[in-house]
Amino acid sequence: SCLPNLSSTVHRISALESLWPAFLAALSFSYLSKTLSGTIMKSSITQIERRFDLTSSTVGFIDGSFEIGNLLVIAFVSYFGAKLHRPKVIAVGCFTMALGSLLTAMPHFFMGYYKYETSSHTASSANLTSSINPCSQHQDVNETLLEVSQSGCEKEPSSYMWIYILLGNMLRGIGETPITPLGISYLDDFAKEEDVPVYVACLHTIAMLGPMFGFLLGSLCAKLYVDIGFVDLGNITITPQDSRWVGAWWLGFLIGGVTSFLAAIPFCFLPKSLKKPEEDNDKTSYGLLENMRKKLTLAQSKPRKWSVILKDFYTSLKKVLSNRMYFTFLCCSLLQFNSFIGFLTYKPKYMEQQYGQSTSKSNFLIGLTTLPPVGIGIFLGGLIMKKYKMGIIGATKFAFIMSFLAYVTTLLHFFVGCENHVVAGMTVSYEGKPIPYHENAIFSECNSDCKCASNVWDPVCGDNGLTYVSACLAGCTTSVGHGKSTVFQNCSCLAVSSSWTGNNSVTLGQCPKSEDCSMKFIYYTVIQVISGFCYALGVKLTMSFPVISCDIFACFVPAGIPAPVYFGALIDKTCLKWGSTSCGQQGACRLYDSNAYRYVYLGLSAVLRGPSYLIGILFYILIKKDFQNKKSRPIVNGGREDAPINKEDNCKIKEHLPGSSDVENESCI
Repeated sequence: SCLPNLSSTVHRISALESLWPAFLAALSFSYLSKTLSGTIMKSSITQIERRFDLTSSTVGFIDGSFEIGNLLVIAFVSYFGAKLHRPKVIAVGCFTMALGSLLTAMPHFFMGYYKYETSSHTASSANLTSSINPCSQHQDVNETLLEVSQSGCEKEPSSYMWIYILLGNMLRGIGETPITPLGISYLDDFAKEEDVPVYVACLHTIAMLGPMFGFLLGSLCAKLYVDIGFVDLGNITITPQDSRWVGAWWLGFLIGGVTSFLAAIPFCFLPKSLKKPEEDNDKTSYGLLENMRKKLTLAQSKPRKWSVILKDFYTSLKKVLSNRMYFTFLCCSLLQFNSFIGFLTYKPKYMEQQYGQSTSKSNFLIGLTTLPPVGIGIFLGGLIMKKYKMGIIGATKFAFIMSFLAYVTTLLHFFVGCENHVVAGMTVSYEGKPIPYHENAIFSECNSDCKCASNVWDPVCGDNGLTYVSACLAGCTTSVGHGKSTVFQNCSCLAVSSSWTGNNSVTLGQCPKSEDCSMKFIYYTVIQVISGFCYALGVKLTMSFPVISCDIFACFVPAGIPAPVYFGALIDKTCLKWGSTSCGQQGACRLYDSNAYRYVYLGLSAVLRGPSYLIGILFYILIKKDFQNKKSRPIVNGGREDAPINKEDNCKIKEHLPGSSDVENESCI
């Protein structure tokens, strides 16, 4: 009578073992979806800034709301996640990410069509047969335009719709929190010990595809007009290179939301636990003791009061921070993360403003030229570590050298920047001579007879190579064509240019950067590839240390929240020309001082990273000193000071860390 029960038990165990590949595949897809969604936000920063007329600091705060979401639930996940049904908790997290992505995209469907600022409100009318006179010489024309503007202001939805994006990004942060800790702990509990590093490596490899696909998807969405399918694109007078262009930013979030939703479904059908594969027969006594301890801990675990939990948390935190080696690395990583997060957040924007690239092309190049070299670097770093059997001292030294080499390489960016856009009345005079940016004067004798608006940004490119803030400020009196092909003629300000004797006509949009700037952009891209590759070589090595693979969350969150804000605030200081909304309020920045932007953006990143290497030297000294002290202790790893790292050795190393706590040691038992 026991045979049927025995048979059903065997079938149940076999079924649990067969679900193991399903869990690994589901977890891999969830990793892909979370990195994809995160990169879509980074690639859409500029679009969101323009669509909602925000400053860079405000959009940086929106970006940092993701880490705020992490903070809200990390304590709950850390203490109670392992006691709950982990696959279902991960499923809830993925569903929450999907909801956050969809909420982020929702404002697009409630704000109406995008109305970019223009000085010629009827210039895009396709059935227009009469010529437009941008130089409004009669006051009643300006009054009519003002009435239209005020009417549009009254009908405009609330300017606080960006709050939904902030809440959506925060929800996405809440949803992503349980995926990594619970997924890795599930792997650790129910996979062979020797297979766990392989599985984790596969997860991180697949996760690397998310940023690449995210930036490529962001590039595609940025190329599409924000209201594509709902407006006649023939009437749109701006191009993707224009600083007023807004792409289909919402489309990427819809795709990210669907991906996260699909990632959640498999976890709903996975069991709370799986059958752990049998270990080899030559199992060590250490492994047996580890299994016995796990069983004993589970048997004795009882619910505890919140006061006891908080007291234990405070005690554990105090002991961990008292570990000199851990605290030193924490400070070093905090500076590095602040630099990297701020740098990455505004990297597409920097490429647009410094080199005149479109948002679409910037995202495409980041996805194609930056991320693949990083992936290759991480892979080669692992091979180097395996081939030369690096121990903790050798790996620390190699990682420090590679990171410092990458830092020195990035300093070359200061020498491959482009000059300011040549804008009459702002960066140069109407005669074409450079002027200080604080002395800009967009009004001149050549346009004194025109009643031009001073707060409108509707740039035109003159045949003389100068960009004018608007056709009115260029002194143009007639036009031909419509839409993007509109050409303004009889522009009096072109005749003021000292060396110009050609046609006095202008076309829509800013004048392109010089060929020399295009060459410098190639140098910039090469520097990015080399520095990213060098830094990635050391990443694989540092992640192998017990003290370094502590909790990256402790470094990422304090950097992820403030870094985009103060980077954005300093970038706002370099703005030369702010846009204006239909209500006459300040909009997004349209033109930056390229030189000031370069020094602020690159300089702040360099200043943050520089001191981290001094702290890194101290970290290396502490590690080396610790191993030198072990020479007088029992022989470990055959007496080799720099022996290869493995899991059991990590625990032994951590037991001897200066100031190491009991909590750390228990994590190795």
